[in-house]
Amino acid sequence: MKYDDKSFRSALGRVRGLGSARNGTQHWWIQRLTSLVLIPLGIYFCTTFFQNVIEGGYKEAIVWIRSPYTSTLLILFLLTTLHHTASGIQVVVEDYVHCEKVKLLSIFFVKLICASFAILGTLAIVKILFGV
Repeated sequence: MKYDDKSFRSALGRVRGLGSARNGTQHWWIQRLTSLVLIPLGIYFCTTFFQNVIEGGYKEAIVWIRSPYTSTLLILFLLTTLHHTASGIQVVVEDYVHCEKVKLLSIFFVKLICASFAILGTLAIVKILFGV
């Protein structure tokens, strides 16, 4: 059996033929990209929320959300936050849950809950935007 000096896999990994799943890097980059997008969106919403909603109350909040600019950024913020959350929880589950069935069910339910919140949140913003 020929040993390849450039291979960093263990002997067991070479025998089994196990290698990279080729999706960890993409997942890592998406997690970093969503966190970078959340920085300006988070700053925008923290400042405008406290200026308009906390000081103005419910009616001012409705007026603030009815702005097309604000509602568009709010939907983007909501979807990005939920995608970032689902990705982060998925990484934790993949790293620390060892039972394959529990791992798959956990990831499924995390994605289901985040998708449900995304749909409900987007519908709520659109409802306020159009005054339905």
